[in-house]
Amino acid sequence: MAEPRILVDDPEPGIRRLTLNRPDALNAFDYPMYDELKNALAAIKEELAVRAVILTGAGRGFCAGHDIRAGGSPAGIDPDLGLLHQQKLNYGRLTPIPLALRQLPQPVIAVVNGAAAGIGYALAIACDIVLIGESGKFVNAVHNAATGAELGMSWLLPRVVGLQRAAELLYTARAVDAEEAARIGLALKAVPDARLMDEALGLARAIAVNVPAGVWLTKLSLWHGLSASFEASLELESRATQIAQATEDAKEKRLAMQERRAPNFSNR
Repeated sequence: MAEPRILVDDPEPGIRRLTLNRPDALNAFDYPMYDELKNALAAIKEELAVRAVILTGAGRGFCAGHDIRAGGSPAGIDPDLGLLHQQKLNYGRLTPIPLALRQLPQPVIAVVNGAAAGIGYALAIACDIVLIGESGKFVNAVHNAATGAELGMSWLLPRVVGLQRAAELLYTARAVDAEEAARIGLALKAVPDARLMDEALGLARAIAVNVPAGVWLTKLSLWHGLSASFEASLELESRATQIAQATEDAKEKRLAMQERRAPNFSNR
């Protein structure tokens, strides 16, 4: 049996880890790997015992983008179509991936160990939080395919680092090392490589002890708020608060705080 291209494990209760697993290719994607990642994300969306998700790469790199040497061809697309039509159908299969990361109820932590290039860059910034190892870097290899952005980068990057910085990074395609990534907000922080996964697990634990519905609705409010008015954001937060406070898990959280113990959530 072939080695899975996406390794799925739970390093701790309530924490799901997805590991891009083509280390010999620096975890560059081939077409079956896209499908495996979409399937893994779809499963997590309905597995509400998972409280936080970690996305990382096997070996010495996060993701080198699309494998232009051994990526293969997308299955089921008529090879007799013109290039434009083939690409339109192909990207229609890829664009759901950053949307799936955004639409998960659980926060997603990107753990950038080594280079995040091309599609790897786009996937990292589509996550809720990015941690980068000190040897890591962001590389806009998308320009090698003739444009400066794909999979939502032109929408996400200005919201992460600001319009002018995003313009500079997208137009020039220069690399961003770990120190700069943390300084400009492309990553939450740069962490020594040896401590990177421990840091991610600690962050995931800090998320997992909060009311599940409350975290879910906070993520919805946060992302929708990026394109909503202030008034709409206030309304979203108000509704989210009322919904989350009505759950049994909210009562359990308050009781656990009073009793100075870890909460035991039931998704009710």
